[in-house]
Amino acid sequence: MRILSLFGRLVLALIVLVLLYQLWIFAHIWWWRDHNPADTAFMDTQREVLQDKNPDAELKHKWVPYNRISPHLKRALVASEDAKFLEHEGFDWEGIQTAWEKNQKKGRISAGGSTISQQLAKNLFLSGKRSYFRKAEEAIITVMLEATLDKRRIFEIYLNVIEWGNGVFGAEAAARHYYKTSAANLGPSQAAKLAAMVPNPRYYDRNRSAKRLLRKAAIIERRMTYADIP
Repeated sequence: MRILSLFGRLVLALIVLVLLYQLWIFAHIWWWRDHNPADTAFMDTQREVLQDKNPDAELKHKWVPYNRISPHLKRALVASEDAKFLEHEGFDWEGIQTAWEKNQKKGRISAGGSTISQQLAKNLFLSGKRSYFRKAEEAIITVMLEATLDKRRIFEIYLNVIEWGNGVFGAEAAARHYYKTSAANLGPSQAAKLAAMVPNPRYYDRNRSAKRLLRKAAIIERRMTYADIP
């Protein structure tokens, strides 16, 4: 009985810790309704990697408001990453089903079916490791994001924090890094190529003329006209 009682207390303590962690996450999301995130879990991880090699290394990142980011880039990202962004409440169930079937065939997690909201949840709080536990936490955070922020704010944060290269985060830094221009001045072809880089940004930073990248960018550019943005 004493062992069972101790076990029960440990389980209760674990539940309390999990709830406190979720509350901590929700408090951050609530704050971000009208304050900008200073950094993210992905930024912290990449900064540590860079500073292991060079203690003085810093990330390339500059926040810019939504209206100072090219509509071409917004359309390119929706066309590439989440065509139903304005329609769903955080999850594209058809995309998730397709990803599940691919993963079952390959016997590993190779496709995620993630929406923009899910990608933002992962970038803000989680690691890049793929596991079903991480996907479950990602889903909880996605629900919080969709319940607390409108689509425009979710997309604004996403545009400003996603990784776009080796130490490069956000649309403004990406525009400067690849095209020596501002995020506001990106043209359709530039925007399509940046959107094509999102799934594997560090690799494409080193391989900017990869055939697969250029082919995907061309497809995205053709789809941009039909993309709806906040």
